[in-house]
Amino acid sequence: MNDQPSRLDLLHFARRVVVQQATAALNQIDGWIADEERRETERRQAEERRPPPPAWLIQYGLNRANLDAVHLGDCWAAAKSGRCRPVSREQALDALRQHVTPCVHCRPDTELGVLD
Repeated sequence: MNDQPSRLDLLHFARRVVVQQATAALNQIDGWIADEERRETERRQAEERRPPPPAWLIQYGLNRANLDAVHLGDCWAAAKSGRCRPVSREQALDALRQHVTPCVHCRPDTELGVLD
């Protein structure tokens, strides 16, 4: 008796192995896709919930008592300083009237209509 599998049996076995491996690989990729779609949805939802940036900022000195400058809310220099706090339009106007320096990059005095 011939107890070795036939060539046809080996080909069928090889096909089952390939199908099994391909199915496992596709399931893994589908999982990665689902994870990335979930992360993307979470990023989009977080962006939608993020409050709008403030319109005006006051930059404080190192001792937090002195006012150094007035900025527009999206000024890159204000973001770089790390010492700014959001303020209302009236507070920004009051600071400029009290001769707090307007930022030379974003020119909040021009935006507020306060020109010397």
